[in-house]
Amino acid sequence: MEPGIQLESFHVSSTMGFVLDDPKTDLPEYYHPWMSIAMDLPHLIQTHQLWDRVHKMPLLSITHLEGHREQRLAHLALGFITMGYVWQEGEHQPVKTLPRQLAEPYCRVSEALDMPPILLYADCVLANWKLRDPARPFEIENMDTIFKFPGEESCRGFFLVSLLVEQAACTGMEGIVMAMNSMLTQDNRGVHDGLEMVNKSLLKMKEVFRLMRKHVEPNVFYGTLRIFFTGWKDNPALPGGLLYEGVSTDSRQLRGGSAAQSSSIQCFDALFGVKQMEASADSYLKDIRSYMPPAHRQLIEVLESRKPLRSYVSNSGEQDLIDTYDKCVKALVDLRCYHLQAVTSYVSAPSKTAYRGDPTPREEKGTGGTNAFSFLKSVRDSTKNVLIKPE
Repeated sequence: MEPGIQLESFHVSSTMGFVLDDPKTDLPEYYHPWMSIAMDLPHLIQTHQLWDRVHKMPLLSITHLEGHREQRLAHLALGFITMGYVWQEGEHQPVKTLPRQLAEPYCRVSEALDMPPILLYADCVLANWKLRDPARPFEIENMDTIFKFPGEESCRGFFLVSLLVEQAACTGMEGIVMAMNSMLTQDNRGVHDGLEMVNKSLLKMKEVFRLMRKHVEPNVFYGTLRIFFTGWKDNPALPGGLLYEGVSTDSRQLRGGSAAQSSSIQCFDALFGVKQMEASADSYLKDIRSYMPPAHRQLIEVLESRKPLRSYVSNSGEQDLIDTYDKCVKALVDLRCYHLQAVTSYVSAPSKTAYRGDPTPREEKGTGGTNAFSFLKSVRDSTKNVLIKPE
C-alpha cells in the first residue's frame, strides 16, 4: 500500500497552507544596499531614479544569507528591484539587460532555491507580508506588505487579498490529504469528511476573493500595478527575453507572475483529476510548476500519481459521497467563474478605456503570457468535465 501523504513533508502548513509562515522582514547589514532600494521602490520608480541606484549598487555575495527565510526574502527583494528596473519607463520601453550587480546575485539565490530569477507568485503573494501588531489577528487591517510597487492602497490590497485567498486554502489542503489517505484504507467516511473540508475551503476562498473589489481600484491595477508583474516570455515588448549580465551570454525568457502559479489551485485540480481540454492550457499549467517552490510542485506531482479519486467515488455506490464530490467540483468551477469576472473588471474593462478609439480588436494577455480570458474559460470548462453527474 502507498504511504499516506503528510503536508509537513511538502512545506505546507495546516494553518497557513502554502503561505510562508513568519517570513523574515530584514536581511543582515551586509545586504543594506538591496534592502534600501527595495523598501523605497515606489518613489525610485516614480522619480525615475531606480536605474541610477541599481548601477551604483555593489556586487554582493549570497554567502551571508542564512537559512530558507533569508534566501526567500533576498529573492523577493531582488525580484521587486528587477521588475522595477525592467519596467521603470513603462511597458513600451523595457530594459533588455539586467546589470551584473543585480543579475548575478539574483540568479545565484534563485539557483539555491530552485526557482527562476523573476518575481514569482511565491514571492510577492506568499512571502511578502508582515503583521502590524503581532498580538492582533491575521486579518487585512492588521497586515502590510514588506515591499510595494507604485499603486499605494491598491498595491497593498492586491497582494494581501491574494495572500488571504491562499491562506483560506489551508483547510482544503488538509481535506485533500484526509480524502486521499482515507482512500488507501477504503474509509469512505474519511473520504467524505475530507471532501467536506475541501468544499468549505473553496467557498471561503471565493468569499475572501470578493475583498479585492473593496481594496483594489481596477484602473490603478491595470494602468499602474500590472506592468510590474509582466515577464519576458511570449511578450512582444521583449521578444528576445532578458539578458542577465555576468551570468550568461544568452537571454532568458521567463513568464511573469500570475495566479496560475498558485500551488493550491493545482492541488485541487490534481485531487479531482481535472484534465485540460486544450493542449496549450495543459502545457502552460505544467510549465508554470517550475515557478513554484520545489516542495510545493512535488506535492502536486504526488497527488497526480495516486489512484484517481473520481473513479473511487464513482464506483463507491454511495450517493452521498458522489454528491459531496460533485459539490466540491462545482465550488471550484464557481471560484474560476469569479476569477473570470475579476479579469473582466480589472483587465478587460480598463483595457477598453485605455485603448478607446483603437479599431484593432485585441485580447489582453495575462501577466503570465497567456490570453487571459480564453485561458481561464478553457480551464473552467475543463473543470466542469470531472463532474460525476453533469448538470
